Amino acid sequence: MTTATLPRILQIGRLPLPALEAELAAQFNVSCLADQPNPAAFLAAHGAQFSGVVTTASIGLKADVIAALPQLQVISSFGVGFDALDIDAAKARGVQVGYTPGVLNDCVADLAFGLMLDVSRGIAASDRFVRRGEWRQAKFALGTRVSGKRLGIVGMGRIGQAVAERAAGFRMEVGYHNRRPAEGCALSYFESLTALAQWADYLVLTVAGGAGTRHLVNDDVLSALGPNGYLINVARGSVVDEAALIAALAERRIAGAGLDVFADEPNVPDALMALDNVVLTPHTASATHETRRAMADLVLENLQAFYATGAVRVPVPGTAALP
Repeated sequence: MTTATLPRILQIGRLPLPALEAELAAQFNVSCLADQPNPAAFLAAHGAQFSGVVTTASIGLKADVIAALPQLQVISSFGVGFDALDIDAAKARGVQVGYTPGVLNDCVADLAFGLMLDVSRGIAASDRFVRRGEWRQAKFALGTRVSGKRLGIVGMGRIGQAVAERAAGFRMEVGYHNRRPAEGCALSYFESLTALAQWADYLVLTVAGGAGTRHLVNDDVLSALGPNGYLINVARGSVVDEAALIAALAERRIAGAGLDVFADEPNVPDALMALDNVVLTPHTASATHETRRAMADLVLENLQAFYATGAVRVPVPGTAALP
């Protein structure tokens, strides 16, 4: 099969794994929209040639780009979030949408616990303390024990369940908040997020982003978490009212926070970076060699399955599944 006869795929932006770009180019006729000097003009001239799109959860796909692709049949997204991807516009066109859940659960849950331990025990801060030579003159401040505490999980999906599994090793009591009780879950269910925050020592966010969860964690929830409580966010920055969080941290109305995601990435507010009771990581919860390779494999498999059978292997909920 020549390049001209391969399915034409529009890659919206650069992908996190260069090897994936090479593999896509070997199997499909790929053009990258981000490489075009004038993306709008490129879509106007060539949009009708593409039957597939590859994107990422952070880049997404807007309705106007979907509209510029009249022959679009399939979207394969690298990631589990689809709040940046206009699912309604894709469904209205009957476009198949694949994504990469499941394979990143462990690494995201691992980082949630890493943030929890770091903000409680000051691991990164104590590393800086030693490197600055301050150990010779002073003792490092006392931390907070994690083991045996109460862990509240917001969003008991695959990642939330992986966090709960790890909590067992720390002898933590676990409760959770969802839109509804999770089927088959024996953990304590809290119908009210505020009640969960009031109960918990640690509130871990693993809920999906999007309009339905925007600022789910607001000033009321943070006040309920209280001066001994910690917030850990490995979900989406939009889930938290960032201004309210900064105020709660600065005023010590909560003990601290571990944040992997932010409202306007990669722009982190100076006020947040100036605080000493927050640990910040650059949206790297799934950023391991093993997980990124598994995600890349699913991106390819979703495209391969579609062009072979007419359905992606792992569809976004609410879109068509593989027979």
